[in-house]
Amino acid sequence: MAKSKGGVTVAKVRELCEPIVKELGLSLWDVRYVKEGADWFLRIYIDKPDGVDINDCENVSRAINTPLDELDPIEGAYCLEVCSPGIERELINDEHFNQFLNADIMVKMRRPIEGIGKEFKGVLTGYDNGKVTITDHSGENTVTINKKDAAWIKIDDFD
Repeated sequence: MAKSKGGVTVAKVRELCEPIVKELGLSLWDVRYVKEGADWFLRIYIDKPDGVDINDCENVSRAINTPLDELDPIEGAYCLEVCSPGIERELINDEHFNQFLNADIMVKMRRPIEGIGKEFKGVLTGYDNGKVTITDHSGENTVTINKKDAAWIKIDDFD
């Protein structure tokens, strides 16, 4: 696999960034290497309990710039972005699901679930080995899905 392919790049960048981000008092939420139009973007998502501000993003960007250039995990030009995962953050890793148990979430499935549809909201009431359990807000209906079958699962902070 070439250096510029997403999986290899993301793993290398994550390994490089995690200790740097932690040293700055932040946590590494996610790393994504994506193509949008003709351009490639390396996005480093950072977080902290009281929220991320522009100074945090600038500090991480400065701190990882030289080590990233030395590692050189990407062939060709790309844009580096350091940002917050946002209020409606996507839950990706096991740690994210465990951290947000009992939080309101919204789910978009790759294919509709009979009787529920493709998009729905509820409370994250369980997570085990890639199985996500969501209970509707009435507390009466529960569904368990495979994380891999969802297009995305995000925090729902706008109810």
